[in-house]
Amino acid sequence: MTTKSKAKSQIFEAVHETASDLHRLGFIDKRKMRKFDVLCLDPIPAYDSEKIRALRDHLQLSQAVLASVLNTSISTVRKWEIGDKHPSGPSLKLLNLLDRKGLEALI
Repeated sequence: MTTKSKAKSQIFEAVHETASDLHRLGFIDKRKMRKFDVLCLDPIPAYDSEKIRALRDHLQLSQAVLASVLNTSISTVRKWEIGDKHPSGPSLKLLNLLDRKGLEALI
């Protein structure tokens, strides 16, 4: 369950890297690795309607294209932008990746 997020500090980065190696070798199970992820990595920030709209405008994407990139429906993106819904789980992680790395990271 290793994710490429920014570590809280260099010490946490070293701890997380060691835990990731132990997980890869089978000494740490998935549940324990998730605990290390939460402990060592900065949480993914929340995306409100304004931030999603600003990101979409910055990348010059339509709602349909953003929905396709995130593998979700156009109505979901529309609801995020008017504030009826909020992204979570994989969609939130993909929005964060899109925000940090740009469209090329997802295509």
